[in-house]
Amino acid sequence: QVQVVESGGGLVQAGGSLRLSCAASGYIFSINAMGWYRQAPGKQRELVAVMPSGGSTIYADSVKGRFTISRDNAKNTVYLQMNSLKPDDTAVYYCNVGGVLHSRGRFDSWGQGTRVTVSS
Repeated sequence: QVQVVESGGGLVQAGGSLRLSCAASGYIFSINAMGWYRQAPGKQRELVAVMPSGGSTIYADSVKGRFTISRDNAKNTVYLQMNSLKPDDTAVYYCNVGGVLHSRGRFDSWGQGTRVTVSS
């Protein structure tokens, strides 16, 4: 009932920048939180940044000062601006969106992931 689509991944050299986008669509009444997670090869998925509605933004310590999350509520879209990228940032980045449907049921949806590769 809710589709989440990420875009913007790719290959970049260390020190470079990328901007990820994620759009949610479907029978969405309201969105509570939008966030980004990542999973590197052989590692568990981890939080990168999350932006709750009406709450404080949370960043992983490893990306503070380098990554910025932002939202366009009118478009149900969240962005992740990634600067000063490091090889350790190499991972598949997933978007997560949680909220309420028009049917009043809750949803918690994930995108298919977008790959980010940072070369040294």
